[in-house]
Amino acid sequence: MSRWTLPDGRRVERLSLGGGGLTAHLLTLGATVQDLRLEGVDHPLVLGCPDPADYLDRGLYMGAIVGRFANRIGGAGFALDGQEYRSDPNFRGRHTLHGGSHGTHWHLWTVEDAGEDSAALSLTLPDGEMGFPGTLSIRADIALRDQALVFALSAWTDAPTPCNLAHHGYFNLDGSDDVRSHRLHIAANRYLPVDDDLIPLPGLAPVDGTRFDFRQARALAPGGYDHNLCLSDGPVASRIVAELTGQSGISMRIETDQPGLQVYDGAHFRGLPGLDGRRYGPFAGVALETQGWPDAPNRPHYPDSILRPGRTWRRRTAYRFGR
Repeated sequence: MSRWTLPDGRRVERLSLGGGGLTAHLLTLGATVQDLRLEGVDHPLVLGCPDPADYLDRGLYMGAIVGRFANRIGGAGFALDGQEYRSDPNFRGRHTLHGGSHGTHWHLWTVEDAGEDSAALSLTLPDGEMGFPGTLSIRADIALRDQALVFALSAWTDAPTPCNLAHHGYFNLDGSDDVRSHRLHIAANRYLPVDDDLIPLPGLAPVDGTRFDFRQARALAPGGYDHNLCLSDGPVASRIVAELTGQSGISMRIETDQPGLQVYDGAHFRGLPGLDGRRYGPFAGVALETQGWPDAPNRPHYPDSILRPGRTWRRRTAYRFGR
């Protein structure tokens, strides 16, 4: 186990896992997947920062579990059971992104268990942190099984609260400088149009005739992506929802019970130091985040995002690799 000290004095630990044809490094900072490798392939499958301090700056959210509410909450506020709440406006000074500046990505998680091919990490977010009600207890079971990186996420609360957790990995299956040559297939016939602040506009839109139509595999089109594709109207049984294929012939299938898939093309990277001496520029990796729909606390017709006492929030996602 390796350890680093962050500029704020906190100690980050790194766990090494191996199994199912994969190896991975996990950090306690943000329950982050720092590195992921497939047996017989000489490059990483994900973007990662050798220096954990970069995960709090230029590599923000990369490979972490984000929440307590992944994606955006418009206007940095919401109403719940007749009471108004103001959440941390960490996105453009007027919206909340990934649970606020001190969301799950910022915290040091506790290692509950660690084996050869799996680890369990936990985190408790206190009542009122980042403006959210309720103490939220989270457990992430992360495993390498059958050439898949598997996340089983659970959460409990002592008061009603928004809950939407997601793995925010950036994938590049070729080890190339630009991921836009990858082909992407997504089983979604609707998406959420957004405004200039990336907050959903009213209504859902069909993907037909748009650059969001990935029902037949194709390369990412120009124009930029940071959008939710609607997989279902609520959590369902786990199924294959997407497949990413590199020019190298390496593929990744995504299996999940989540209702949404956020596609982000990594356009913001500007020379971030990465794995194996790489420098990550624009489009160095694509984020494929399985999650609930953005701004759901303000949209009663979206899949329900409120966790209540006595209930357990459970979601599962597997990223399965092949050649």
